[in-house]
Amino acid sequence: MRPIDGREELDLFSRLPYALNAELADDLADGRRRPEWMWVAVRGDRLLARAAWWSRPGSDTPLILDVLDMDDRAPGPDRLDIGERLLRTATAAVLPDCARPPEYSRFIPPDWRDSAMSRQVVEDRMTVLERTGARLFVERLRLEWSPTSPVPGPSRRLSFRPVRGAGELVTLMALVLDGTLDAHGRDDLTRRSAQEAAARHYEDELARYTSPRDWWRIATLPDGEPVGFVVPAHNGYNPIIAYVAVLPRHRGKGYIDDVLAEGTRILAAQGVPRIRAATDLGNVPMADAFRRARYVNFGREINMTWN
Repeated sequence: MRPIDGREELDLFSRLPYALNAELADDLADGRRRPEWMWVAVRGDRLLARAAWWSRPGSDTPLILDVLDMDDRAPGPDRLDIGERLLRTATAAVLPDCARPPEYSRFIPPDWRDSAMSRQVVEDRMTVLERTGARLFVERLRLEWSPTSPVPGPSRRLSFRPVRGAGELVTLMALVLDGTLDAHGRDDLTRRSAQEAAARHYEDELARYTSPRDWWRIATLPDGEPVGFVVPAHNGYNPIIAYVAVLPRHRGKGYIDDVLAEGTRILAAQGVPRIRAATDLGNVPMADAFRRARYVNFGREINMTWN
């Protein structure tokens, strides 16, 4: 059990199939991954298991554990034991002083529970993580809009203007945390105020996007009162709807459709090949809004955390 030696061992690391394999080389080149964060368990020339962390370019600290795989052809008990041993060994080396390991993320099929094979793959990895103290945090829907769908027309009820600086957006982000159905937002509120949670979300994610900030929009009533906002962006992999929300006092009036449509229109105007988005499985109103906007549920994501 060891980290890979470098790019020359990417072929070895990629012998186990997963959706992120095609991104590994670029991630290494761009500094989102490091060889010392990419661990393998090998017996002879056979890859038995692997684990890897991801972070933003230039960061010295892993942000998320997003690769954990075992050879699914191996016997069940042996497969799980090796996966657990590798994860414990790699975590001790990569995160020696970390009181709480970074969150785990896994992309899975949308119907993963309906296929015995897909279910085993997902549940085996969850079992390995649970043995190290992790628990399921949330399951999320992965969504995609295609240019084959009609581009939404302009709203007839709302006006849209650019964001007037980070302070305005953070203030609105804090307001929409009231009554949020987003699991990460609710969890943030158990540890910090809404304003602090919003500021941290902005600095840790939105402020780091290199796509144009003049894509970001505030939705207003005709008199200028803010109703909500949308943050179209590019995350380095895909064009995305990074954040879309309606303020609490304006919820229940269907404005989310107008706001999401505006974000979709902005990205569609760039000639993008797709637009990606995600929302919690339990956030039914938001999932319904994406469905009405012709976003298709093409996958899911499992998030697990350690207490």
